[in-house]
Amino acid sequence: MNPGHQDWPVTPQQDVPTAYADIDFENNAQRLPLLLCLDISSSMAGNPIRLLNEALSGWGREIQEDLALSYSVEIALVTFGGQGIGVWQGPHLLDPHTKASPFVSARRFQPPRLQASGVTLLTEAVETSMSLVAARKAELRRLGLQYYRPQICLVTDGLPTDERGHATDAWQRLIPALTAEQKAKRFRFYAFGIGGISDRGQQVLRELAPKYHATLKGFPFRDLLQTMSASASAEQRGAEEETFEQLFNRFKTQRPAWDS
Repeated sequence: MNPGHQDWPVTPQQDVPTAYADIDFENNAQRLPLLLCLDISSSMAGNPIRLLNEALSGWGREIQEDLALSYSVEIALVTFGGQGIGVWQGPHLLDPHTKASPFVSARRFQPPRLQASGVTLLTEAVETSMSLVAARKAELRRLGLQYYRPQICLVTDGLPTDERGHATDAWQRLIPALTAEQKAKRFRFYAFGIGGISDRGQQVLRELAPKYHATLKGFPFRDLLQTMSASASAEQRGAEEETFEQLFNRFKTQRPAWDS
């Protein structure tokens, strides 16, 4: 949903729930929820997780320096690996039973220090991501606040597994939900394969995100995150779908030159 550009009343600060106290609701900027769904399973150990942490830190500073993005983009992180599914509010891992939103304003975003371990619960992580985005949109509507179409960015280097680390086809249940949600323009879903992702892993991403999937050599997290910023900027400008496709295709075609 995109309620448009009409003037809506601003919710008084005293009416804002404690869970959202870090967001400046007195500002009239439309919100743009951006959720990063990140693979931190054991295959990401060593240099990959180090590069991811460095990229998140640098990207956080860059997005804060962009005035338009810093006042509209809200960032949340979902990770899969470690002890299972992690939901992060900035640098803090939220309790699974909390009702607090993980979304924080970009200008106050501080990334966590991620560690790699565990299995690749991709299916459950994407389902969690969709649920969190839906909940945030409902909360923004309740507060009388406008928002742009949210973005979900999946990044993985492996195949979806179950809790025991065995390859699973459970991810196929995501396809009808992702198809329906995007047809209804409830969010835009990106899927990136990184590192040494297998051909089968690439096929999974193609089926999950037929229009916005890419396989990237190595771990170019900084470039990837900057592409998400560019997509957010396009969303703010009310760009047509063709613009997003051109932006994404440009990123994919430029990667070989950058890698070299």
